[in-house]
Amino acid sequence: MAIGFGIVGCGMIAKFHAKAIRDISGAKLIGCQSRSLSKAQSFADEFGATAYESLDDMLANKDIDVVTVCTPSGAHLEPAIAAAEAGKHVIIEKPLEITLKRCDQIIAACEKNNVLLATIFPSRFHKSAQLMKKAVDAGRFGRLTMGDAYVKWYRTQEYYDSGAWRGTWKLDGGGALMNQAIHSVDLLAWLMGPAESITAHTTTLAHERIAVEDVAVATIRFENGALGVIEASTAAYPGYLKRIELHGTDGSAVLEEEDITKWDFRKVRKSDEALKAEMAGKTETGGGAADPAAIGHHGHLAQFKDFVNAVKKGTRPAIDGKEGRKAVEIILAIYKAAESGKTVSLPLPADPTLKARKKG
Repeated sequence: MAIGFGIVGCGMIAKFHAKAIRDISGAKLIGCQSRSLSKAQSFADEFGATAYESLDDMLANKDIDVVTVCTPSGAHLEPAIAAAEAGKHVIIEKPLEITLKRCDQIIAACEKNNVLLATIFPSRFHKSAQLMKKAVDAGRFGRLTMGDAYVKWYRTQEYYDSGAWRGTWKLDGGGALMNQAIHSVDLLAWLMGPAESITAHTTTLAHERIAVEDVAVATIRFENGALGVIEASTAAYPGYLKRIELHGTDGSAVLEEEDITKWDFRKVRKSDEALKAEMAGKTETGGGAADPAAIGHHGHLAQFKDFVNAVKKGTRPAIDGKEGRKAVEIILAIYKAAESGKTVSLPLPADPTLKARKKG
């Protein structure tokens, strides 16, 4: 019997969810719901589902086992909790939510109702990222000394003007960091381990009518002693592929989107040359560097397959709510460090009070 899905929010990213569901044997998109019934109907017509005017009506459908949340970032909490309370498993497009309190409320609701929860971070499922992780776990880097993430993307003013929620603290939760670079923040933390402390600067230089940052630079001290940098921007024309660099006493590697461009270790393995040849030129799209729609859905597909498998076997999905919370915490620490001009230690004891968020 197929696992039934319902989608809340029918914007651009919802199509990647729908395509992933379509391509999984034993999964079926049954319903979709949006604040605009006409938008939901158009989405339903495209993907062969039923459009619902209200979330309650969609949740009442017993054939829906999983609800995926594709609403604006700061509006994930309400549909996620409603789905959990209706006994549906929950998948949430990144970020999990925009404050730690709201993240924790979602996690608690899913635990209380004994449903699975996943946060979408498809970059972890790319083969190149998996190879980087295996090399770290195998100790090939020796002692990790530096871990850096660079997301120098470009977004037009029209992009921010296209939706009233874009560029706001209330619903976007932040700018280049919370919306775009969060994938790389997640990857960096996954590869390097927990962050211990952060210093940062953020600013808005290239866009009008937004309350959030379009340029950010942070320095990180990880718990393992390594240092690192996170650079994020939506003001770097024309926009380049996101890049992760790992360095250690015995090796270094560089990941650009899905391409491994550097793979150099003190102890060379016979498989290294073949790996470098295979993992060069793997990126088939612009990676979202200039166009948010210019990504493939293969990462989503791999993560949805992982979640379907977890539902069937009753196991934990690879990136659950607690994993998804980690990147949000780091980004909030960066915002706090930038606003205060001080070093911020992690873990954060509670949601940091951000003056900028109160303004917009």
